Amino acid sequence: MADHDHAHDDAHQHDLLPMAGEESGGCGDGCACGQPQTALVTGATAGIGHEFARQLASYGWNLVLVARDEKRLTEVAEELHSAYDVNVEVLAADLADPERRAAVAGRLADRDNAVDLLVNNAGFGLKEKFLDNPIAEEQRMHDVLVTAVLELSHAALGVMAERGHGGIINVSSVAAFIPRGTYSAAKAYVNKFSEWAHNEYGPQGVAVMALCPGFTKTEFHGRLGIDRDASAPKWMWLDVERLVADAIKDFEKGRIFSIPSKRYKAMVTVSRVVPGGVKQKLQSLGRK
Repeated sequence: MADHDHAHDDAHQHDLLPMAGEESGGCGDGCACGQPQTALVTGATAGIGHEFARQLASYGWNLVLVARDEKRLTEVAEELHSAYDVNVEVLAADLADPERRAAVAGRLADRDNAVDLLVNNAGFGLKEKFLDNPIAEEQRMHDVLVTAVLELSHAALGVMAERGHGGIINVSSVAAFIPRGTYSAAKAYVNKFSEWAHNEYGPQGVAVMALCPGFTKTEFHGRLGIDRDASAPKWMWLDVERLVADAIKDFEKGRIFSIPSKRYKAMVTVSRVVPGGVKQKLQSLGRK
């Protein structure tokens, strides 16, 4: 444990990360208190990923933004740099492509230009049921939702555990608690992986949390050709700004899971006792 003389007050640069040893007045090895922190956010050009990037930038965090659309990525980077005067790198990558995943993992593994927080947000869903989707599309979704989380977390954790501080937020879904095909299965993996990593690497100063949003007002469903108003009741739709703000608060508190709003917390609690056959009937929500 590094021996630091600085005080840990409200201006501490690690406010968003529960660091090893802060309760006893010290930070983990490799701490750079007073230095800007860096977050890498995947799927950063829209929706939850964009909102994470915006809110982190508003706190003074430097950013590495990852998304497929390089033009849009550059526009978002310029927007955030101009608005918040933070450094913003861009890394265009389709995370279904093994070579591009490796490039992002390489950035996370760079010990000389370390990333302090990884937000694994990139993802998409498939509107049709399993047998109605080409297996290539199912595999592509699996690569983005599962393989990318696995590979990027492995790269990030190696550096973070070595330094003694860092954090990962994996954007999962309340679908992880309800049978909804391979999307649900992928998010269940993310939940279990996050829970294990939180307990495994927490003692080494690395916080890991799964964010489990419900239906959120973003581009996600529109890209699937889904009518938001027809697919789920209005009360089920969440505001993305509040969702991310609450997730950051949960992360600061060291929680393993962040489930937004009382209504979704109640739904997840109930899902643990509702028979599987009943939960199966909820598959149509969000798909019309």
